[in-house]
Amino acid sequence: MKRVGTWLFYAVGAVAVAYLALYAYAMFTGRDMTPGDPIHIFRKPDAPSYS
Repeated sequence: MKRVGTWLFYAVGAVAVAYLALYAYAMFTGRDMTPGDPIHIFRKPDAPSYS
């Protein structure tokens, strides 16, 4: 049981480190967000607007 707890601790730590690395990547490579601007994710610039 102690061994399972150790592996669980390592797994949670690895997930936390991966999340922090992904967050750092998004912060350093992402576009600047300004309040009020819509979020454009996977949208072509010349796509039609249906609103």
